[in-house]
Amino acid sequence: MHDLTLVSACLLGVVCRYDGKSCPALELRDLATRGKVIAICPEVVGGLPIPRLPAEIESASSGLDGHAVLDGRTRVLRSDGVDVTAQFIKGAQAALTLARKLGIRQAILKTPSPSCGAGRTHDGKFAGELVPGDGVTAALLKRNRIQVISETELTGGDT
Repeated sequence: MHDLTLVSACLLGVVCRYDGKSCPALELRDLATRGKVIAICPEVVGGLPIPRLPAEIESASSGLDGHAVLDGRTRVLRSDGVDVTAQFIKGAQAALTLARKLGIRQAILKTPSPSCGAGRTHDGKFAGELVPGDGVTAALLKRNRIQVISETELTGGDT
């Protein structure tokens, strides 16, 4: 089982994004058809509905990211100001539990999600700007020695 890869479900065509859409990455099709991926949407597993209001990591523009959320130094807020930090942490923990149970050592996650963002996330101001940093799930997986890459690393650019 060690050759399985954890993948953001939206990258596999699952309709689970905040806007009720998916964003399939064709580069993952081969892995998926060979049964080498395990799909997860940490936000949905954490208890958030589809669709849902967008959420961003507060103060991401100041360098705070998913690691700061896990450390309790910042929060994840919806665009209407509602704190959804608990749901993001619950989803990240579920992703980690699944990865451990299945012996998964690699994840391909959707940038710039506040949950799955690997290397880039939104600025926390709902302005459409991206800043360096990891989402909550990406941060937790990295802390537990699971290699995390973004779909943009597969494609060589933005998706």
